[in-house]
Amino acid sequence: MTATAPRTPAVPSAATLPVRKLAVDLARGFPRHWHGGDAFRTQFFNALSMSFPVGEQFFIDSVRAAAERLDASRPDHAALRALVRGFVGQEATHRHIHGLYNAELERQGLDNRWQHWALARLKRLHQRTSNPLHALAITCAYEHFTALLADGTLRYARWLDGADAQMQTVWRWHAAEETEHRAVAFDLYRALGGSNTWRVRWYLYVGIVFMVDAMRQTVLNLRSDGTLWRPGTWISAVRMFWGRDGVAWRSLPALLRYLRRDFHPDEEHAQPAAAVLAGDWLAANADRLRVVGGGAAAAG
Repeated sequence: MTATAPRTPAVPSAATLPVRKLAVDLARGFPRHWHGGDAFRTQFFNALSMSFPVGEQFFIDSVRAAAERLDASRPDHAALRALVRGFVGQEATHRHIHGLYNAELERQGLDNRWQHWALARLKRLHQRTSNPLHALAITCAYEHFTALLADGTLRYARWLDGADAQMQTVWRWHAAEETEHRAVAFDLYRALGGSNTWRVRWYLYVGIVFMVDAMRQTVLNLRSDGTLWRPGTWISAVRMFWGRDGVAWRSLPALLRYLRRDFHPDEEHAQPAAAVLAGDWLAANADRLRVVGGGAAAAG
């Protein structure tokens, strides 16, 4: 990987990111069609959850490996190390919660194929390169996708309208923390002189893989659920992606902005909405959250 000249990363004002324990009991289970009885929306969100334990472990591993290259004597690098610790803690908690979530999906008879596709792909990546900046560039790309989905989950109420209250809590908690740490992997990549060309190449690859895998797993879920061929299922899909506040057209401009050479996740969320919405949700739901590591952090 050809590196660009390192630039000083923009780090949040807080020194660390808090690691929180979420007070939910997914072991009690949740309704098969927990998203207001809507099969497509339920199974699309379920598909995303199926990818998270493997994906988040990869993010943790890639950020940790790259962070070993930081110079502890530099204040900006020391600040990044602290943020990396918070990032790892938050992602590990997400991995745990979604592991419980996915265990319930397995009890409901759904087959998580996405995790196997991801593991096979990661094996091929490690066989082809040992450069940690490639894995970090892939993490940056996935973090952008998750940050956009997180922003929409907090910003557009209809994305979770009518959903089971506990499941709304799980998804909005995850969204708020993704918003908090959205720039950590990117700033680490930039601080280590990661190539902009490879950043964009991996993003384009990840975009295709993510969309294909998400739809493949959603279709598998719907087939297992017995709702794949119902007209209402696909009417719901069109509305979800292209209706009012649809995922596709609301996300498309931000998806394209990642291709800019001067892109930065904090600039993408420079409007107050993302950080403020995340902070407001965390404050309003503080009784469901217990800080178990890290420290106070601004969501922007």
